[in-house]
Amino acid sequence: MHSFQELSKIFEDKFNIQHFPAQPDTLYNAAQYILGIGGKRIRPVMCLMGNELVNDINPDTYHVATAIELFHNFTLIHDDIMDKAPLRRGMETVHAKFGEATALLAGDVMLVYAYENINKIKVDHLQKVLKLFNKTATQVCEGQQLDMDFAQRSFGDKEGSVSFDAYLNMIVLKTSVALAASLQVGAMLGGSGEGNQHHLYEFGKNLGIAFQVQDDYLDAFGDPDKFGKQTGGDIISNKKTFLLIHTLEVASVAQRTSLTKLFENDNPDKVEKVLQIYKDCHVDQWANKLKEKYLQNALFHLEEIAVLSARKKPMEELSEYLINREK
Repeated sequence: MHSFQELSKIFEDKFNIQHFPAQPDTLYNAAQYILGIGGKRIRPVMCLMGNELVNDINPDTYHVATAIELFHNFTLIHDDIMDKAPLRRGMETVHAKFGEATALLAGDVMLVYAYENINKIKVDHLQKVLKLFNKTATQVCEGQQLDMDFAQRSFGDKEGSVSFDAYLNMIVLKTSVALAASLQVGAMLGGSGEGNQHHLYEFGKNLGIAFQVQDDYLDAFGDPDKFGKQTGGDIISNKKTFLLIHTLEVASVAQRTSLTKLFENDNPDKVEKVLQIYKDCHVDQWANKLKEKYLQNALFHLEEIAVLSARKKPMEELSEYLINREK
């Protein structure tokens, strides 16, 4: 059994290659560029962990893990274009460096190469892997569209605001299902039964929700030196988060009016004032309880998986790492 960190190194050593042809270099340099600016490789490593939970790692799992990481970077290229983001991980985004048209093509070709890697696996698993991969890819696109739709909704208008359940559904589609499917497909390639696959999927889905709650929390209340981002970045960009949505649901009329005005205008003390309303509404305490709720849901499903407890240890350590991180 390997830890998340050990599998990360194993995967990175295999993944750190030239994935594309030399020509036309104007296209393939852009595609290779985003792969070289780093990342935690959480999804492909979770695929390997899902396999190793039930069996020795199947060589085909590395092909699928590579496909998962290529697909993830395809979404990042396109998301950055939609968000008009100039930087990713402190480096220029692909469209900022190579132009929007080339970035679109680089993302497209990366998706094709994801399928090329899946096509390398043995035929006895191919149909099931493709079915899960395609379902997940579709859900991620649906989640991204919902995220963009929500960005157009008003903050103060009850009829136009985003409900907690709607936001949760968006997070499940955009973030959680990719983690869940990565685990499940790894277990599938390891020879796991459907019952174990179901519990592993639910473990990943709930862990993904808890991960997003922690991410929203750290953006508002984390130490910027540890988190690596400025405090209140989501507030500055008027992003709807678990914290904002819950505050709008529990705030007084006066507090809701103040929040609406703050998000409609770029005041120099916007972050400070919004954070004070969050604290007055005890949203920091609520977020920690919400995170714990989904973490416990995840751990329940992990416990239900019918393998030796010792094999689950890396998953437990991963949960601790993702949920209690400070960056």
